[in-house]
Amino acid sequence: MSERLTTKLRQLLARPGCVMAPGAADAFVARLIARAGFEALYMTGFGTSMTRLGMPDVGLLTATEMVDNASRIVDASGLAVIADADTGYGNPINVRRTIRDYEKAGVAGVHIEDQVSPKRCGHLAGKRVIPVAEMIAKVKAACDARRDSDFYIIARTDALAVEGVEGAVGRARRYHEAGADMVFVDAPVGREQTEAVARGLKGIPLLANIAASGKTPDIPAEELGRLGFKLALYANYAILAAIPAIKHVLGELKRTGTIAHLRGQMATFKYLNEIVGLPEIQALENRYGVPEEERTTL
Repeated sequence: MSERLTTKLRQLLARPGCVMAPGAADAFVARLIARAGFEALYMTGFGTSMTRLGMPDVGLLTATEMVDNASRIVDASGLAVIADADTGYGNPINVRRTIRDYEKAGVAGVHIEDQVSPKRCGHLAGKRVIPVAEMIAKVKAACDARRDSDFYIIARTDALAVEGVEGAVGRARRYHEAGADMVFVDAPVGREQTEAVARGLKGIPLLANIAASGKTPDIPAEELGRLGFKLALYANYAILAAIPAIKHVLGELKRTGTIAHLRGQMATFKYLNEIVGLPEIQALENRYGVPEEERTTL
């Protein structure tokens, strides 16, 4: 029997240093992350909202949509997936169902946050947070709900912009005491706040969100590990890297009416099919004796 992905994530996080988890918003990028040699990835809520709805991360996606996306990402990548579970999608009873649904989807762990619903991206202004006691109840509900004891519960606080470093650190410590395996103080501004968070929560497993907003500094993973961070998320960099390339191709097609002069800058159709696993499908067609005329060929 193959090792459970929940167990694998715990083993990864038990190693010295900081585990890097690039962000995937869809199954295709998840495959690319696996091919690049990473052992874990992050299903980004911001990216899921962008790719599924073409809209910002302001609480518009449902739990069902998020769980469905997570399931596809797990299946495509085979990696330990940490998923954004927003606020848990309701009260502690809703949180219980959210955890069960993510477990069934094959996810290795999730983070839930203490924002008022509807939430918004942690790097946007105007956030509001729920009372500490309410979030503690959600953390306890999440921990109680898991059927697999290795399923990883991460408690996120968005209180830093509202209550300052001391308030956010105090919340995070109480969430850890309530049972969370790891805590996540989102959107520290600059290196000074990042280090203050690490000092204030020394000895507790920490998550660093290396987001594209520019608020949190781009500290290398090795250094994050020395500060006490065990997991670093790089949520939307694949999407950000793709945007200029897509805009360039579309602009050139509009301007010239052809893409002939761009072919050398793009992946080949053959390579695209390698990424999505066509050779494996062809091998299965061989194995099961699919008639020649029904086989998939390039």
